[in-house]
Amino acid sequence: MTSVFLIDYPLRLAPGAVVLGVTFVVLGRSSPLLRIVVLLLGFVLLRDAMTPLGLWTLGTTPGGAPWLRFAPDPIVLTGLGASGVLLALAVAYGPRDLRGLVVWGGLGPRALVSALGAAAVVLVPVVALLWTVPVQLRGGEVATVLLPALAVLAFGGNLMEEVLFRGLLQGYLSGPLGHGPVRTVLLSGLLFAAGHVFLASTVTGLGWPVLAFTLAEGLACAWVRQRHGVLAATVTHGSVILVLASGL
Repeated sequence: MTSVFLIDYPLRLAPGAVVLGVTFVVLGRSSPLLRIVVLLLGFVLLRDAMTPLGLWTLGTTPGGAPWLRFAPDPIVLTGLGASGVLLALAVAYGPRDLRGLVVWGGLGPRALVSALGAAAVVLVPVVALLWTVPVQLRGGEVATVLLPALAVLAFGGNLMEEVLFRGLLQGYLSGPLGHGPVRTVLLSGLLFAAGHVFLASTVTGLGWPVLAFTLAEGLACAWVRQRHGVLAATVTHGSVILVLASGL
């Protein structure tokens, strides 16, 4: 699986990455919103290309609860997480026209309570449904030794996603576009779910359960970001993914 991550995955990404990269450059600084859209499309490419290569697997229970598993390779898990951190920093501090949109915030006690509380709101009904099904029918057990690497992936990889959706996009909604807090949170959650349409409908065919879950997750992360910033939203997002991927 390590060779898939190091060779097959980059080769599969290359054509789309080149097109998106050229588009991003040609748009120039006069089109910040379109450049954000291009970056979001790049993330969709990075995520959805993992599926046919077996770097992750998604499914749902008969009750509609989503489950996911990642490749059981600590090198791959750590590599994906570290790559997410590097890409997040490159996006946040690279393009001059997009700098300042990412509100990092802090991770004080109030922020952590809000972040973990929001994660619990998303997780409790999902985990309750998952526990009605034997673990063998929802991805199988996950080795304990993989949990540290899985945590690196969950928080590092989702830092990139949060920088894009809750940093650039939500920052643009509340900043240059001037939307109020409620509409900003709602739009951020809806657009996050919209970013999973192809994953739900064509890449996996799992449909509404994936969209309903990502909408709930997106709204929770957007609310946390509005109150405490991107770092706290990353704790929310990473915690949800870590729990679902750990086979609990």
